[in-house]
Amino acid sequence: MKEGATRDAYGQALLEMGNDQRIVVLDAGVSDSSRSKKFGDKYPERFFNVGIAEADMVCTAAGLATTGKIAFATGFACFLLGRTMDQILVSVAYSNTNVKLVGTHTGLAVGEDGPTAQMIVDIAYMRAIPNMIVVQPADWEETVQATRALAEYEGPAYFRLGRPKIKGIFDSTYKFEIGKGRVVKKGSDLVIFATGIMVQESLLALEILAEEGINVSLVNISTLKPIDRDIIIEMASSHKFIITAEDHNCIGGLGDAVGEVLLDAQISKPFKRIAVKDRFAETGTGAELFEKYGLSANHISLAVKDSLK
Repeated sequence: MKEGATRDAYGQALLEMGNDQRIVVLDAGVSDSSRSKKFGDKYPERFFNVGIAEADMVCTAAGLATTGKIAFATGFACFLLGRTMDQILVSVAYSNTNVKLVGTHTGLAVGEDGPTAQMIVDIAYMRAIPNMIVVQPADWEETVQATRALAEYEGPAYFRLGRPKIKGIFDSTYKFEIGKGRVVKKGSDLVIFATGIMVQESLLALEILAEEGINVSLVNISTLKPIDRDIIIEMASSHKFIITAEDHNCIGGLGDAVGEVLLDAQISKPFKRIAVKDRFAETGTGAELFEKYGLSANHISLAVKDSLK
């Protein structure tokens, strides 16, 4: 199981897929940080660094897609989405073009970049757009496999990646599939549905809880749209309590997505959401912000214990 940031795994996956002449990669002046530069260095004829012009990048990616290319448009999530919603809505989603929007440096985990760069509303944005799928991998292996799966998927997609290094969760036997969740650990007392870096944070919480004899299930929800209704219904039905964990605002993200499934299925269970509580954060390390704003393993373990009371 390989450790590393999901943005690093994305750059490596692009490089490995470079022999496919259909793949083109675009970046908005941050290719070194987003790791798309790896592809650009080896395949410069299919790499387009448009500079600080995200709207142009999205439209250019859509144009390339209409010629049969598989376009990966890459940038910091705060700029990629914050400056381009009209272009995304019309040129990508409405037109149903084969563009993969790759937003890096997401959530409070980006830390020291500050509150204007801590993108905590992107899942809400993209879940609400017709024709758009939303994927957020939990570790290196899942990122590599998800990048390949998105290249094979025909249609618009948003790929949410992070800045910090994280531990490996899955090995090469793992098989990523768009629209499918995965049980990471099977317990009995309570189930946590987590996404992205919060899968790792939840695993740390499970270690704390195990010392107290508390046995918790953990499910990785790497596709937020279309979400895996079957695994949510199955795990929610077989556990007494439900928690969701995400590095995103409490509105419009994983918590709401899981809640919608439970509502449609008429499942009524005690339900807590670990998420940013509808507020902007401040500058600090990712670990400091996770602790202050309620996302850390410590807060997850406390939420579990409160639920079981």
